[in-house]
Amino acid sequence: MITPDRKVRKLMEEYQKTGKLCKAALRADLDQKTARKYLKAGKLPSQMKVEHTWRTRPDPFSTYWPEAARMLTDAPELEAKILFEWLCECHPDDYHEGQLRTFQRRVREWRALSGPPKEVYFPQEHHPGEKMETDFTWMNKLMITICGEPFPHLFCHSVLTYSNWEWGAVCHSESMLALKKGIQATLIRLGHIPDQNWTDHSTAATHVIGQDEENTESKKRGFNRKYLDFMEHFGITPRTIQVNKPNENGDIESSNGAFKRRVKQYLLLRGSRDFNSEEDYFAFLEWVMDKANYLRRKRLSEELAVMRVLDVKLLPEYTTEEARVTSWSTVQVSRNTYSVPSRLKGEKVKARIYENHVDLYYHGVHQLSMPRLLGKAKHSINYRHVIESLLRKPGAFRNYKYRQDLFPTEEFRWAYDELSETCTGRIADIEYLRILKLAAKTMECQVQNILGKLKLSGIVPRWDMVEKLSPSPRLELPKLRPLKVDLSDYDYLLERKEVAV
Repeated sequence: MITPDRKVRKLMEEYQKTGKLCKAALRADLDQKTARKYLKAGKLPSQMKVEHTWRTRPDPFSTYWPEAARMLTDAPELEAKILFEWLCECHPDDYHEGQLRTFQRRVREWRALSGPPKEVYFPQEHHPGEKMETDFTWMNKLMITICGEPFPHLFCHSVLTYSNWEWGAVCHSESMLALKKGIQATLIRLGHIPDQNWTDHSTAATHVIGQDEENTESKKRGFNRKYLDFMEHFGITPRTIQVNKPNENGDIESSNGAFKRRVKQYLLLRGSRDFNSEEDYFAFLEWVMDKANYLRRKRLSEELAVMRVLDVKLLPEYTTEEARVTSWSTVQVSRNTYSVPSRLKGEKVKARIYENHVDLYYHGVHQLSMPRLLGKAKHSINYRHVIESLLRKPGAFRNYKYRQDLFPTEEFRWAYDELSETCTGRIADIEYLRILKLAAKTMECQVQNILGKLKLSGIVPRWDMVEKLSPSPRLELPKLRPLKVDLSDYDYLLERKEVAV
């Protein structure tokens, strides 16, 4: 057992008072032999500790270490684990997997004594109101769900480097629209404008100048035109770090991890990671950030005192495209296909593309909103837009290019497969399209529940059966009070007319 220094200090203090070894050892909670040893030496245990410089067992790597050291000298970036696996393959009788940690310690010691110089990082002095850093971070590890459904998303995170005040917005892609949404949300909350905004080399803000992909890291990266216009509107100077140098945005990189850890802790206190709606989840994140920012209010006040007030109009958080509705009742927006009501066929419409949805307008009148598709060459077909035409032309259903989109849930997919097994091809198509029309006319969830019950019962989901089981809407006529005519009202009007004349 190692004797702590505090006990020996107590021993020496008591011995000076009493001059008696037994009494001083008792009060210091030490054995008399131990007490006598430290009093005789006149040193603390930490001062008497002998540095261990000898080996207690043979060095297992002495034979082949010079060979490994040469390989590390030729390729300093070589990892210890890979080098050890190579040694095990070359000398299987001498090494086994249980020696990996010992070998890793040997390599770490070699790097410290004989390895190449390591990169040094330099702490920076931040000035109030000067610098804001913005970055995207994935939130999927928090396992957030909305009404039980997984909610994959990112967070566009902004931090003032002087006070560490933070804000941001939930988004679904690292796009210019998402970047605009996050930065404007931060500026609105802050009410002021920093001098600079630093980002990494996300394609939302920058692009590679040059076509040579082999030397991408050596290429100079500039800002794209949309991002420059966005920064110029607010009078913010855009800045970016070097390629593959995230340490240059160290404040936001560390804040990303701290923010997610804080959110996780408050989720544990909340007792659930499920939210009733996206708005409830957004409000929860804002509450977490408000609590963290409250502790930074003193340094934030120093920043606000030197920052410009937000006195410019916010930019719309969407881009606009014009498209013509095809004969298929679809439009192409950002290289993705969306279905629209067939009454718009052949007309030119205007699409407002937001970060997570698309609004469609015809002659300035809003027609519909659709979830935005991320990526290219994707499609989203709403069966309500095409079901009438498909019922008139059921033969087009079987080879319809976007047929998979006409199965809104697994129950509908099961219904079509079951009909296809028990009916001829055309009859199965017509039966399923009628079921789909019923879902469009009433409520999809009601039809889905009926199909689920039929599936559990093993009954073929024929259209007439589904229609009978579907609850018919109850129409209740309004109750009107009987009209009572009071002729004195007319006499009053006539009297008023005579007075006026």
